[in-house]
Amino acid sequence: MNNTNNFFQQKRILLAVVLSFLFFIVYDYFFIPKNPPKLNQNITKVETNSQFNAPKHNAQPVEIQENALQNQIIADIKSDHFEAKIDALGRIASFYLKDKKYQNENGEFINLIPKNSFPYPLEMRFSDETINAEAFKTPYSTDCKELFVDENGSKAIKLTQKLSSGLIVEKNITFYPLGNYKIEVSLNKNSHYFISPGSRPDIAVDTYTVHGALAMDDKETIHTFEDGKVDKEENMQNIWMTSAFDRYYATFFYNFEKPLSVTIGKDTHENPLVFASSDNKFEAGGYIGSKEHAILRSIDPRLEAVVEYGWFTFIAKPMFVFLNFLHNHIGNWGWSIVVMVLIIRLILFPLTYKSMISMNKLKDLAPKMKELRERYKGDPQKMNVHMMELYKKHGANPMSGCLPILLQIPIFFAIYRVLLNAIELKAAPWIFWIHDLSIMDPYFVLPILMGATMFVQQLVTPMTIQDPMQAKIMKFLPVVFTFFFVTFPAGLTLYWFINNLCSFIQQLIINKIFAKEHHKK
Repeated sequence: MNNTNNFFQQKRILLAVVLSFLFFIVYDYFFIPKNPPKLNQNITKVETNSQFNAPKHNAQPVEIQENALQNQIIADIKSDHFEAKIDALGRIASFYLKDKKYQNENGEFINLIPKNSFPYPLEMRFSDETINAEAFKTPYSTDCKELFVDENGSKAIKLTQKLSSGLIVEKNITFYPLGNYKIEVSLNKNSHYFISPGSRPDIAVDTYTVHGALAMDDKETIHTFEDGKVDKEENMQNIWMTSAFDRYYATFFYNFEKPLSVTIGKDTHENPLVFASSDNKFEAGGYIGSKEHAILRSIDPRLEAVVEYGWFTFIAKPMFVFLNFLHNHIGNWGWSIVVMVLIIRLILFPLTYKSMISMNKLKDLAPKMKELRERYKGDPQKMNVHMMELYKKHGANPMSGCLPILLQIPIFFAIYRVLLNAIELKAAPWIFWIHDLSIMDPYFVLPILMGATMFVQQLVTPMTIQDPMQAKIMKFLPVVFTFFFVTFPAGLTLYWFINNLCSFIQQLIINKIFAKEHHKK
């Protein structure tokens, strides 16, 4: 039976490996869907059933067949940054971002509103079955067919719908140049309804980031609803902001003065559907666009909460603030990542130094430890006592290698989420062949460098592993990690490469220091 100290000596490095793999294997397998959920396409049924119930209101299923109103455009809104079209049902039917950095790989402007994926932004659904059916067959009129929003101004448009039941719906929409708007709805008589900021954009959906919906209440608590995981409907009060989002883009409502009443429903794929509700007047700010921090902050700093970092938000947010600070002074996101790694390594250096010195001591003590194991192999208790005396005499700690790694893991998770979710890295160049830090290295240079530095780091790192199988596993790890990082964003691979390079250089320096001190003795 192996004794405790022997376990620590032989398994310390493998523990580090397991912890490093925690994100890539366990998190990926248990928490991330392997096939990104699809938005519910080609819906011909307007689902105003029990999932949208509110107190004192009983909504029933209503079948609404597709009609020409869905494809009839009644207004065109433009600014230097976006172009939006409003259809005859009073909804924003398309929303194109016009800045170059948001173009797709074919150089085309992207539309943040997936066609035939309902609800569209500003879509209204009434609890009353008869009114709802009529509303989806009655066109809106508009007081303006074209608007251009100046860079520092705003422009308003009024939409009116007159139903044969006598109900009149008015939507007053004020557009601003960056894609945010203000929506005011008023009815000539009360009738309970739901209005949506829209379904989530379907532009940047992958298996590594969270996409779905969220709601932030007046206590700034974030409630997240991931695609494919909504098993029941949620009714929430006092909501400051509610959003549907993918990796880089979002559409949302917000009101910090008069919190919203929000319902999170679900479609047939258990993806969240976001609605706010009212009986008559409804007022909210709205937004369709990228989750770029500077844009969100310019509207209201609290809207930055729409950038979803998951479990490590409490570390990730300060990390982005720090990275953004560096970028403001350096002017390049790639070099900002490099400098951030150097600063983090500098802060952790005292712990890393102690860990590396201890590992060198353990390597020197390996023959004596082997001798003790042979001498006392029939008496584990006595062997433990002598092992502890040996460690104490030479100032070695078999667990010293774990603490720096344990500290780096949450930092790595946080940086991982920051670099994956930061649209600021989209179309951001670094050097030579890296023209976009948000996508994979097109020539695989960074993944290969990362694997190479991991390999050479192993060569200079003292090892006490004596099990041949464990030693082979350790030698194979650089290859495994290289394949892991091949498809990762270049920004993330750059971070890991520089981190490995720092570890290699630190280990070389410490090995020389240790050898010099050892020679003196």
